[in-house]
Amino acid sequence: MKLNYKNKRIVCLGGGNAMPKAVLAVLKKYPVEISVVCAMLDSGGSAGRLRKDYRIVSPGDIRRAFIALADTSPVIENLLNYRFETGGLKGHNFANLLITALELSTKNDYGKICDEMCKILNIKHKVLPATLDNSTLYAELENGKIISGETNIDIPKHNRKLKIKKVFLKPKAKAYPKAIEAIKKADLIVIGPGDLYSSLLQILLTKGMSEVIKKSRAKTIYIANLMTKHGETNNFSVLDFTNEIEKYLKDGLDYVIYNTKRPSIQRLKSNKKKHPEFLNLIDFDKNLAKKKKFIGRDLITSSGEIVHDSDKVVKIILSLI
Repeated sequence: MKLNYKNKRIVCLGGGNAMPKAVLAVLKKYPVEISVVCAMLDSGGSAGRLRKDYRIVSPGDIRRAFIALADTSPVIENLLNYRFETGGLKGHNFANLLITALELSTKNDYGKICDEMCKILNIKHKVLPATLDNSTLYAELENGKIISGETNIDIPKHNRKLKIKKVFLKPKAKAYPKAIEAIKKADLIVIGPGDLYSSLLQILLTKGMSEVIKKSRAKTIYIANLMTKHGETNNFSVLDFTNEIEKYLKDGLDYVIYNTKRPSIQRLKSNKKKHPEFLNLIDFDKNLAKKKKFIGRDLITSSGEIVHDSDKVVKIILSLI
């Protein structure tokens, strides 16, 4: 691969574990400038508790981005991922507590928080929140019922067979100015992989985000998930995911990268046992390959859990600059 990507500016949008592991962990090894724009409206688990207790934006997803880009020892990485098992801190993640303490001690100055975390973790790239506004993610189901909160969309308590009609933020949230600046300067914008409604779309819903992406000179890439998720994307195809991203982006994508590899039935059964929320491999129309913007490849690891092979994913991303 020619070094046509050297010093190029790449903005990655996402949340959860998928994007940091599938993209950031390997992309950081290349001579590019990365800016990560993170979902900030998690309402469950440790991050959700901290958000409620201290009226802050969620540290959960941005914490994952910091860890993925960190240049530290295994001991420090384990420390950052440590989750307390007993006492008053039971369930809390150490890095979530660290980010929360930084936010409170800097009086919500997220510029300082990001700078200090990058110094502590020896990160050479930028990690940015999508928004700092205290908003809530809502989903309207096909029967008209409204679901409140990211965690209730991510881990549904309602009938999981009901389709999500749309998602929205209330009150409306403004995109973080430095995230907007990064997108304006980008050569490439990478969206995903990650939960469609509970993670990726909440970023695109922040005021100003889809507009600046649409105006950007950068190429836009969407990395499709490997599997459908129960209660969120039941029976979705690659085209279904693409259409939803483009609807909220209010523009067409330049490229969509999706997986064509079908692992063994035994491996699928093993993955289903460990992750029952993931239903099936995402289907795709064979005619997609005839369209230039759809890039179908073997994107999964050779064994173990069914996850993206980050080396394969990143090589495709860099080839598109």
